[in-house]
Amino acid sequence: MGCALHDAFGRQVTYLRLSLTDRCDLRCVYCMQEAMQFLPRRELLSLEEMDRLASAFIARGVRKLRITGGEPLVRKGVIGLFQSLSRHLRSGALDELTLTTNGTQLARHAEALAACGVRRVNVSLDTLDPVRFRALTRRGDLAVVLAGIAAAKAAGLRVKLNAVALRGSTEAEIFDLLGFAAREGHDLSLIETMPLGDTGEDRTAQYLPLDVLRAQIASRLTLRPSAHRSGGPARYAEVQETGQRIGFITPMTEHFCATCNRVRVSCTGMLYPCLGHEGATDLRAALRGSEADAGLQRAIDAGLAAKPAGHESRLMHSAHRRWRGICRRWEGRRDGADWDFNGLRPRGARGLYRFGRAGDCGLADAGDHLAMGAGAADYPGRV
Repeated sequence: MGCALHDAFGRQVTYLRLSLTDRCDLRCVYCMQEAMQFLPRRELLSLEEMDRLASAFIARGVRKLRITGGEPLVRKGVIGLFQSLSRHLRSGALDELTLTTNGTQLARHAEALAACGVRRVNVSLDTLDPVRFRALTRRGDLAVVLAGIAAAKAAGLRVKLNAVALRGSTEAEIFDLLGFAAREGHDLSLIETMPLGDTGEDRTAQYLPLDVLRAQIASRLTLRPSAHRSGGPARYAEVQETGQRIGFITPMTEHFCATCNRVRVSCTGMLYPCLGHEGATDLRAALRGSEADAGLQRAIDAGLAAKPAGHESRLMHSAHRRWRGICRRWEGRRDGADWDFNGLRPRGARGLYRFGRAGDCGLADAGDHLAMGAGAADYPGRV
């Protein structure tokens, strides 16, 4: 194995997220526009190039490889890539080969993925309401996704459900999602949406800090801290009544930058050392410029050297300023408050519920748009 991958802050990178495609068969409102123009196929890395690139990272100490998209299972030949990459599991060079999927193609591929050594899959599931599901995805069929989840379970795959917290939607369904996960034996992770990319929607109106959902869950169920770690950014709690785990992924309100161990590579071969940062390094040119990996490894090192201390993109700074502006206009009280989850505030509170230090806020009146939080440098507040 070559020298381990470290960034300029001493963090070791052991987790690679590799996107196979920008294409998806859904158009989720928090993810992409409805009328998408996808990249020409010639700009995408070939599956052989994907294999070579992933193997170069594994040779430098990456122990977890997650295949993503778009929707990775819509790419032709995807199972062949998993079959090839599984050699790293057999050799012991890789601890885990996994993927994140929207579930629409999972019923068709679950058994083949299990045969390749995949043991866990993350499936996006934001709602159990078929009408709402179609509205959120702009075209999806909930029954197809549920069939995919059932097929994964039948194939012996552990399923973790990922639900993006969306204001005006998730609060009404959180206990339904928890109940479904508990009955089926799945973990559930809740994810704060990030202000990245153009989706054609105002995501400042969609943003829901996980502090809200955690308090809502704790109003009915007993949450205990959990030491469980999945190798990713989630912080877990255990539900005492059911024994199930709930993950909280909070890139906006309680960032995990100090312990970040991951990088992302796009389907065009761009290395993004930080999801919330605009900098990227071109690995495709190095891949195609030589059959030897020396140039590729130099490009990887250059990309890692640019990994920032925290996510501080201009877009996130702008959203954070809007959020703090709302905070300055409203105040509320937290301690001893009787929560009104329909109104998203403590009963009796006037306007916004504010927590932590001045300016670090959590909830807004229905008439306000709650903008996103910020990155490591200027938003250390705890949610």
